[in-house]
Amino acid sequence: MAFELKQSMKLVQQLVMTPQLQQAIKLLQLSRLELVNLASQELQENPLLEESSLVDMEKSLLEAEDREKQQEKGPEEVKGELEGVKDINWDEYMQNYEYYPRPIPPKEDPGRGVEATLTKKTSLVDHLIWQLRLSHLSDKEVEAAEMIVGNLNDEGYMDCSMEEIAHACGMEIPFVENVLARVQELDPPGVAARSLQECLLLQMRRFGVGNTMVETILKDHMKELERRRYDIIAKKLGEPLEDVLAAVQVITNLDPKPGRAYTGEEPLYIIPDVYVYKVDDEYVVVLNEDGLPKLRISGYYKNILSKRDMAGTDTKEYIQDKLRSAAWLIKSIHQRQRTIYKVAVSIVNFQREFLDKGISCLKPLVLRDVAEDIDMHESTISRVTTNKYMHTPQGILEMKYFFKSSITQRAGEKISSETIKERIRQIIAQEDPQKPISDQEVVGILKASDVDIARRTVAKYRESLGILPSMKRKKVF
Repeated sequence: MAFELKQSMKLVQQLVMTPQLQQAIKLLQLSRLELVNLASQELQENPLLEESSLVDMEKSLLEAEDREKQQEKGPEEVKGELEGVKDINWDEYMQNYEYYPRPIPPKEDPGRGVEATLTKKTSLVDHLIWQLRLSHLSDKEVEAAEMIVGNLNDEGYMDCSMEEIAHACGMEIPFVENVLARVQELDPPGVAARSLQECLLLQMRRFGVGNTMVETILKDHMKELERRRYDIIAKKLGEPLEDVLAAVQVITNLDPKPGRAYTGEEPLYIIPDVYVYKVDDEYVVVLNEDGLPKLRISGYYKNILSKRDMAGTDTKEYIQDKLRSAAWLIKSIHQRQRTIYKVAVSIVNFQREFLDKGISCLKPLVLRDVAEDIDMHESTISRVTTNKYMHTPQGILEMKYFFKSSITQRAGEKISSETIKERIRQIIAQEDPQKPISDQEVVGILKASDVDIARRTVAKYRESLGILPSMKRKKVF
């Protein structure tokens, strides 16, 4: 077989993802907070970008008006040094400028808010370490105790075994277990437990109800307690059912997650990207531009490019490269906002009945419906609706919320899966707590209203709503 070299030409059509196109696609799926962070990073890296605000625009307009007025009036008259002193409110002046340092910024300082004066919230680890410093422990015990505290999760439970702690500290397991017992005596009660059963037992002994029926139930009948089989517990203990229920009432008042009171996570409040208002009989979509970066090209560098003698060739090439990057970023952000607006308008047109009447009128909707309506690809709609929120008359909802699968009724009409979930939630909310409705009974109730779904589908929807099974919803007192 002979090998030979040949030259040939062929025409191939392929899609090339340029860096600019990749950036535009990335901007579509960014959330509001991520977009702000990205803009802040670009402002630091690209010198041609600068942020403008309405305050700057109003200030420049006012300065221009003042200059025009001064030119019309001519030069101002020179006044004496002490003229106008009687117009000063000296009491207010001295309150704002005191001679001693103040812990709170003056009232006239608009740059700092109330959040700047807040202190850090005490974490569970800090709270336990503070108590260890006040305890009479040796250096070796403090080392083991700090290792134990450092391996607690946010709920206050141990995340590793005693063997791992002993191996990390180079100590014996019995010694580490004794230190663990000392840590479990700290506040909050039940901390550093290795299981839910141990956590509840620690709290029960701390509250002085040890050696009672409560301790017996927690030690020997934990499975029956989880299944709410109180009659079986009473039969095994040979005690009246009323006494068992009283003991269970004490157990239900214990805290299964003792560390959650010291979680350092701050709540993140949702800022909607789109506002939907009803004006007369029409819905109006308004983009929320508050807080978003308002970028523009720096006029200083534009002036450098316009004048030949102000910079060399390398400098101008660098400025032109950064200029193209800045212009594309600004264009991509504007395109992102326009696309969000188009998608929001299309969603409002499809789900108008939901906005008027509520979740019972939510229509089935898929990405293809909106994509065909505004002449875009489904992948673009998916990126636009990711981590975006709408403020509607029915509350603040994620844009993905409006895209739900459909279930066909017996009459042939389609109904949204979210509407089925709402019906299941209402059915369970109206049940008798002492005789909760099973998933199969929910299936029968839905069939009576021409909705035919399987029991496993009801169980899946119930779990997505955060509703426990009927066995665990039963209340006997």
